[in-house]
Amino acid sequence: MEAIIFCGIQATGKSTFYKERFFRTHVRISMDLLNTRNKEARFLDLCLKLQQRFVIDNTNPTIAERKRYIEAARNRKFKVIGFYFKSKVEDAIRRNAVRQGKEFVPEIGIRGTVKKLEAPTFAEGFDLLFEVALSDGDFKVTEVVNPLN
Repeated sequence: MEAIIFCGIQATGKSTFYKERFFRTHVRISMDLLNTRNKEARFLDLCLKLQQRFVIDNTNPTIAERKRYIEAARNRKFKVIGFYFKSKVEDAIRRNAVRQGKEFVPEIGIRGTVKKLEAPTFAEGFDLLFEVALSDGDFKVTEVVNPLN
């Protein structure tokens, strides 16, 4: 049983990364799809009850926002893995500029997320942490060493 939590500003490749790495193995839980916290909570609860592997594909910029997922997953004995999508704000804004429709995020939204962004740490309850960087359309994934071990 595995709970994966994405963290990072908009337009850093989180959903594309999900499609490339986890589409065949993990259910995607995303506010972009579910639209309300109530639906998201119900879907998360169902995944936990069914012991279904899942990915939380949201920005999850703060410790407080990630806490609800981490606690729920750990209470059900899930392994909790974090993926932190690091990006320069200017790069995210540039990638966002080519998005259309609902995928486009106003620049003020991206900058607002940056202001409250807290990098994930093992102290939050993650079993594993990875940093993800997007370069020339490819993802570079680096495991973060747990200083507590």
